[in-house]
Amino acid sequence: MWYKNSRQTPPISVNNTGNELDKRDLIRVEEPRPNAVVTNPLSIKGEARGNWFFEADFPVRLVDENGNELGRAIATANGDWMTENFVPFASELIFTAQAPGRGTLILEKNNPSGLKEQADELRIPVNFEETKTRSIQLFYYNSQRDPSESCSPEAVLPVTRNIPLTQTPIQDAIKLLLRGELTEEERAKGFTSEFSLTGVELKGANLENGILTLEFVDPQGKLSRGSCRVRLLWAQIEKTALQFPEVKEVRFIPEELFQP
Repeated sequence: MWYKNSRQTPPISVNNTGNELDKRDLIRVEEPRPNAVVTNPLSIKGEARGNWFFEADFPVRLVDENGNELGRAIATANGDWMTENFVPFASELIFTAQAPGRGTLILEKNNPSGLKEQADELRIPVNFEETKTRSIQLFYYNSQRDPSESCSPEAVLPVTRNIPLTQTPIQDAIKLLLRGELTEEERAKGFTSEFSLTGVELKGANLENGILTLEFVDPQGKLSRGSCRVRLLWAQIEKTALQFPEVKEVRFIPEELFQP
């Protein structure tokens, strides 16, 4: 369970202490190293045994000293995860801290069973600085604004988020959109999301003469299943990008990405 709508870290039962030395035969982190000063976006790299993953990924969270969640992300396997061997992984985590302090990066074993005896985690102490933020909008489909269920892009509407102030706000916004995190209040108002989609990642972005080109990785074809769904996914990404005044047009790589 992800506890999407709570800023408080849920209690987790683990097999042992979560210390790096205890976990060295299960998961190893190259960066960040313990007690490092981390900045936005926090780059996470390492390797883990195949059984640490499920569907090629596992969740990552950053919490402060009081257990308040500062940010979360998904670590993705860079290789075949159906193995008992070590598999490289990588992730980027965007976090928001109100003041400088100490915290803990938590890399959770993906545990679809929900069984306590199958749960595990690695905890890495880190230091962070205060995060300056900016307000943005993420665009999601609102079923209450589309009573005819026509999958109208007009029903793709904004929700507001505060994100860290970085040099890549457009990419940060798209990546946050792809996580598909909606609050209970937003869902009650009719907002829904097809995101997150396993394997779908924003690989790069290039803005030139007002034309934003977004390059995606979609190895399982999750962005091209059904004309209605594709139309909404396209609109969510396009509208999120077009909120930035420097973006006049959005293009995608590969060009056939959003084919029904």
